[in-house]
Amino acid sequence: MEISAHIRSGLDVHELIVSTDGASRPLVISARPSGRGSAVNGGELLMAALATCYCNDLYREASRLGVPIAGCKVRVQGHFNGVGLAAQSVTYSAVVESSAPAVEVEALLSETDRLAEIHNTLRRGCAVERVAWHGPAA
Repeated sequence: MEISAHIRSGLDVHELIVSTDGASRPLVISARPSGRGSAVNGGELLMAALATCYCNDLYREASRLGVPIAGCKVRVQGHFNGVGLAAQSVTYSAVVESSAPAVEVEALLSETDRLAEIHNTLRRGCAVERVAWHGPAA
């Protein structure tokens, strides 16, 4: 599965397109008041990615394990101590609304923690490399 994101930003335009295996869709994020860059920063998007991953994976794993879910809440926070510095710590918590026994809900939370792909990417580290741009400049 290939997942990508493409931003086009300038004084008159701010577009973000996300894609999974070629299925693209816009993700609406406002431009900064200056018109240069996103109103949301990368750290916020990283925390949103972690929260979204865990939320979606809770539903996926609940279905696989047969645990009913009426809803969930996920909160993620990270600490960045300066420009160019990696996050020092990232924590998250989740609560699931379910009619299942507490032991099954806890097993679901643990199994989802074990399998959440974005969480595992950060936990294990992943090479990030700048490569040459291929395609039109604008």
